[in-house]
Amino acid sequence: MEKYEEIEKSITKKYRKEIWKRFTSAVVEYQMINEGDKIAACISGGKDSMLMAKCLQELQKHKVKQFDLEFLVMDPGYNKINRQTIIDNAALLNIPVTIFETNIFDVVAKTDRSPCYLCAKMRRGYLYSKARELGCNKIALGHHFDDVIETILMSMLYGAEVKTMMPKLHSTNFEGMELIRPMYMVREADILAWKRYNSLNFIQCACRFTENCVLGDNGGTSKRQEMKDLIKKFRQINPTIDISIFNSVRNVNLKTIIGYHDGDEYHSFLDRYDRPAAPED
Repeated sequence: MEKYEEIEKSITKKYRKEIWKRFTSAVVEYQMINEGDKIAACISGGKDSMLMAKCLQELQKHKVKQFDLEFLVMDPGYNKINRQTIIDNAALLNIPVTIFETNIFDVVAKTDRSPCYLCAKMRRGYLYSKARELGCNKIALGHHFDDVIETILMSMLYGAEVKTMMPKLHSTNFEGMELIRPMYMVREADILAWKRYNSLNFIQCACRFTENCVLGDNGGTSKRQEMKDLIKKFRQINPTIDISIFNSVRNVNLKTIIGYHDGDEYHSFLDRYDRPAAPED
């Protein structure tokens, strides 16, 4: 058995409950893939997007729905070590990647304000553009369950709003294109366990601002890392705290919300406060 076949088997056998079932559950529950889709699996070179690519490959084999895949690697200006690591891992995992170059790191290096935000926005635009060029109608990103929980907390604590990372989105700039997040229900700890079980080594941090962190599992000291540390502390009090945080954004009771936005329109609880209650049956 080839190495990549052993890795594929580990996804559907050893980590069937932790990874495969959660991956397929998210795809089905949030209706991420339709018959005839052509999906660009966007690979950054990290563990999350590489595993996502393998899961999509495996799902395609099951032929529950007919869809096509392209595996996109955008090079924003990686150093030679990072780029070669991505190429080597793609070969090891039997992922036929298409690599294209951009100058994102050069552009971001010249800005003093929110370089991470600018980088993420530019990456998304380039990926949509290349995916469309290849005939795709969707791009898939490797965000996982922990990313979702961290986003909720960051939005509350730093953005002063209740906001989450959605499982799928219509593009506002590329008509007819969608973004999906198939790893939405997969926990980061299980991705790490899968990586270690298969003795895989992915790039962790390829940005020029943090290139001292090239390979490994340790993150930096960003706001997202703050959230990871905070959730870790919460789990000492309540082991299922992350599930509660997630459920809080899909069990919103609008009758107990002071105000909310619906697009550009703001609604206050005062708008309906003096309305007569609906008659009971």
